[in-house]
Amino acid sequence: MPEEADQVRFVAAPHDTSEITGTSDLRTAGIDSPDLAGGPLPGGPPLLASRLTPPPPPEPGLLRPRLVERVERGASGPVTLLLAPAGWGKTAVLSTWARAERDGPAPAWVTVGEGDTARRLWGYLAAALRTAAVDDPDEGPPPPVPDGPPRPEQLESLAAALAGRERPVLLVLDDLHRVTDPAALSGLEFLLQHTDGRLRLVAGARREPPLALHRWRLAGELTLIGPDELAFTTDEVADLLVAHGVPVPAPAVPRLAERTAGWPAGLRFAALALADGTDPARAVDRFAGDQPDVAAYLRDEVLAPLGPATRDVLRRVAVAVAVRADLAAALTGRADAGQVLAEAARDGGFLLQDGGNPQWYRPHPLLADVLRDELGRLPAAEVRELHRRAADWYAAHDRPAEAVRHALTAGEWTAAAELLVSRWPELTPDEPTAAPAPPEPPAHQVRRDPELALAAAAERAYAGDPAAADGQLRRALAHADDLPAPRRDRFRRLAAAVELSLARLGGNHQGVREAADRLLATASGPAADAGADPRAGSVERDDVRAVAGAAHGLVALAEGELPAARTRFAEAREAARRAGRPRTELLCVSRSAALEAARGALRAAEELAGEALAMPACQGWSARADCGYAYLALALVAWHRDRPAEAVAHLALAGPATAEPGGAALAALCRAGLLADGDDPAGALRTLAGARAVAPGTELGGWLAAEEAQVRAAAGDADGARALLDATGDGPAPALASARLLLRAGDSRAAERTLPDWAGPGAADWPLPVRLGAGLLDAVLAGASGDARRAGRALEEVLALAEPDGYRRVFTRTDPGVRDLLAAHLDSGTAYWATVSELVRGADAQPVTGPADGAARGLDEPLTERELTILRYLQSILSNVEIAAELSLSVNTVKTHVRNIYRKLDATRRRDAVRRARELRLI
Repeated sequence: MPEEADQVRFVAAPHDTSEITGTSDLRTAGIDSPDLAGGPLPGGPPLLASRLTPPPPPEPGLLRPRLVERVERGASGPVTLLLAPAGWGKTAVLSTWARAERDGPAPAWVTVGEGDTARRLWGYLAAALRTAAVDDPDEGPPPPVPDGPPRPEQLESLAAALAGRERPVLLVLDDLHRVTDPAALSGLEFLLQHTDGRLRLVAGARREPPLALHRWRLAGELTLIGPDELAFTTDEVADLLVAHGVPVPAPAVPRLAERTAGWPAGLRFAALALADGTDPARAVDRFAGDQPDVAAYLRDEVLAPLGPATRDVLRRVAVAVAVRADLAAALTGRADAGQVLAEAARDGGFLLQDGGNPQWYRPHPLLADVLRDELGRLPAAEVRELHRRAADWYAAHDRPAEAVRHALTAGEWTAAAELLVSRWPELTPDEPTAAPAPPEPPAHQVRRDPELALAAAAERAYAGDPAAADGQLRRALAHADDLPAPRRDRFRRLAAAVELSLARLGGNHQGVREAADRLLATASGPAADAGADPRAGSVERDDVRAVAGAAHGLVALAEGELPAARTRFAEAREAARRAGRPRTELLCVSRSAALEAARGALRAAEELAGEALAMPACQGWSARADCGYAYLALALVAWHRDRPAEAVAHLALAGPATAEPGGAALAALCRAGLLADGDDPAGALRTLAGARAVAPGTELGGWLAAEEAQVRAAAGDADGARALLDATGDGPAPALASARLLLRAGDSRAAERTLPDWAGPGAADWPLPVRLGAGLLDAVLAGASGDARRAGRALEEVLALAEPDGYRRVFTRTDPGVRDLLAAHLDSGTAYWATVSELVRGADAQPVTGPADGAARGLDEPLTERELTILRYLQSILSNVEIAAELSLSVNTVKTHVRNIYRKLDATRRRDAVRRARELRLI
């Protein structure tokens, strides 16, 4: 853990749990006051050592170094706040940090008590600060700390004494939310503002305390650690289960992490429950909020503190998986329902927000179980009415799949069937939903209206329940022959669409093709009379082409047939646009963006990704896989443009797309490249080997193998790279990798013979990054042979191909000698002088994703990730104001980070900081 040499941490009290009743030890230390820590307040109860001592972390203990280090970094500023609801492990983290071994004394500690008055709280603060002073006798006599709410002159004296100290004082206040009287903390706030940074507060609270946090937030001096950071990662969940001695299979660990959303208390409840069972994997799938201990905790600690109106709103909106303000208002009849949700979600943790506009809210998975139980206690008629309102709202807001589910649950049979008939193209499953299954439609209704059973089948397919969907489909087909001819034709079209959804759900590629072809066949006959069936005209044909074409595209992408997938999605996208089906259009646009990025059309990919992310269906938690492909496209674009930070950020948002084979292969290619660029070849090789083992199609497999061979060669494993390429099929990417390998081995003639013909007519169909790489290697070989004119021509052609899409990485992180060629090209003359000049600078100072080992050894205090980001901007001519705008930060925040960068790099101006950073290979 990093330590600050100029910082002392004050021990608040001896590490025991007895009640303090005497003062002799303090008098020995030269402190004579009768009401210091160690004695009762005059006229009040004695102080408790248990409130002046960090409590032991829960057993079995689990060290979470990332959070301990996060608190340690935050404690270098004036205020660090761990803000989260009950059970998120705030006290455990603070206690672990406070008890960690260190050269100096431990931080001072005060646990705020329920109902503490200002006098009582200041009694404990006085005890902590005075006892802390004993542990640092070099600072001189202890500061004059008042025993009760300080008067103004006392505060000024104490602030002056603290400001005069050489080393800062750290004070921990746990359960700070228990302070309800702002006046109780006004003195502490004064000290934090007027001690020249010599008093630093580290606090844990369930909600924002009555402090003027906005002042530190605006100054960039507030460290806020919320539920997102306190949540257990998948690795930490595995460590916790091991600590509890629960042998859970590896695949079940991420399921448990998702089920609990990383909630520490929920995970400990789960570990205790799993330890009692004989089948931990099955127990993980069954663990839910209806577990008695979990339900009791959530009701007592989360729901009980809320007002009755808030609890009623949460219970009623639990009819939906996620809600926004207008949906909540429609469900509850309360115009202020959105404000109620916003207030309940303010502290995070149990009511999650998606950050969109409009804002969507979703309860924590375990709390959702409890709320649904609360919902079930309402009269059945009220629950049905809530589902009816939800169905109406979703139908009016282009969410037909959810509308069908709620209509079925409400028993609105006619509405459910009409939704299927009019909105069937949008009922293809997006992602499974955890909502309970609606009741099965009654037999007499299905006999009269078989489309009703089709609607039930489509709903179950949307929910990820293929067995139930297949059963409802068979019920519908059993009554199809009794329908009149025009209606029977429409029914067969709807049935084919449902069969298509089921085949997609089951991963049956051949079944998807066959169902898609059957669906297309329903649109091949003459158009029906629009007066007889308003849905049988050209719009219906576009619907059929959109849905069937998208299905064919999905299969082609899953099998690695990228050109076929690109063509299918483009055709389906246009049909969906003509038919006015935004969700089908989103599916096609987002995947088209990823495919354009894969073939190297970066501008087209960027435009399509932006188009996809701007669609209403991509707001909130809906259509996450589709939005994931758009982010994957942006990640690939940023990677090729050598913007690693952007690529990493977009990859994090692309997660859902990586669950599908094609998306997983493209994400692995990008992620491995970033790891290799960041000097982590082992991580890159693991990523590529894992992706290559399951990569669909020869083209994607060839790309992955070529990238892996280059990483192996760069890491010194030329034999492994050669063996891998020998086992890989033909293609321009493996051929280019082989040529690079031969050049690295010193055989330039063999490299030239192996290099694929990047200027030939067939090269136009290659992925552009491969063609650019081959052209650059050709230029390098020409330059090495002394043919400067041919090298210059090849380089100019490559620049002409790369410039429109903004390629950078292929120049800055490529074959040795490219930098010298670029520099020589500047002197010989080029139509791309500004680009080449920038590329030469980029090759001289390649950015990395983190500090190298040498950098870590060269600095007394490492730079944070945010400081590294700002440091990279300092290389440019941007001012602090412009850097703040680029990063969406306040100017004061940027200035604070710049000051920290200068201090850590021992620099006094920007030029010196950049020079020092380059010496340490930080940039």
